[in-house]
Amino acid sequence: MVVSRNKSVNQQWIEILNNYALWIGFPALILVALSRLHWDINLYGNLMGWNSVRIVVPMMLVFPVSALLKLKNNMRRTLFLAVSYGNVAYLGIPVLRSAYGDQILPEATMISSVYIFWMFTLGIFLVEYFGDRKVHVKELLLRLVTNPMLIAVFIGLFIAVNHIQLPKFVMSGLDIFANSVTAVVLFSLGLFMGKQPIGKLRDWLPVLAFSVIILFILPFIFLIVSRPFINLETSKAWILEAAMPMGLTAYALCLKYKLNTGFASRVVVLSTLMALISLPLWLVFLH
Repeated sequence: MVVSRNKSVNQQWIEILNNYALWIGFPALILVALSRLHWDINLYGNLMGWNSVRIVVPMMLVFPVSALLKLKNNMRRTLFLAVSYGNVAYLGIPVLRSAYGDQILPEATMISSVYIFWMFTLGIFLVEYFGDRKVHVKELLLRLVTNPMLIAVFIGLFIAVNHIQLPKFVMSGLDIFANSVTAVVLFSLGLFMGKQPIGKLRDWLPVLAFSVIILFILPFIFLIVSRPFINLETSKAWILEAAMPMGLTAYALCLKYKLNTGFASRVVVLSTLMALISLPLWLVFLH
């Protein structure tokens, strides 16, 4: 954030760093993690199912909440993205790796893949369906199959399920890029936050309320609902990912579809700053 105030650092830095993470860093991290994965259909089946519920249900709750609060359609479409997609990759994977070690990487990668899948399918569908333009299913499918992180997931799962051993020099090269991505994305996130306008106090009140919902209330409900079915030792990574602040991908999609970008950018900034407190609290609570 301090560096972002330097006039030599512009928006192009953020775009380049994010593109590096999207096209090189995270795909490498995903391939490394999944290539070392011991596939367990029970664990990963539950993971995909419960995390799908965590994403889809809040999206559907946007409909009654928007009607109750009499929100405009533009704001409702913004909430489809904001309420469902936390920073599970750019921030979530580094946090989980730091907290639980490299052994958590396959699980963290699978969780991120579930979020990415629903964001680029149901999330985009709802935004486009309730927008002004016609929904193009082919475009949705194209975005999904060309997403580099999902491509890496499919390749990594194929390697894991078929017990394929990649050559040592390939794994060493992938490790170099995988180990670089944490520093790159956190630095990029700081640049983004430092360049956001402060605005007026009244603009931040609904942002504060929404940040509390996504950082505390929704993950706590997820914990309570899943607890009778999944033990905490298994689901603690799921809960922690559910407690992540709003992701940059959701903000980028708000920009693309001309949604409430002022609200979205403030949620990214405030929820990320609040995560400096909320994530350590969750780590202690889930320990």
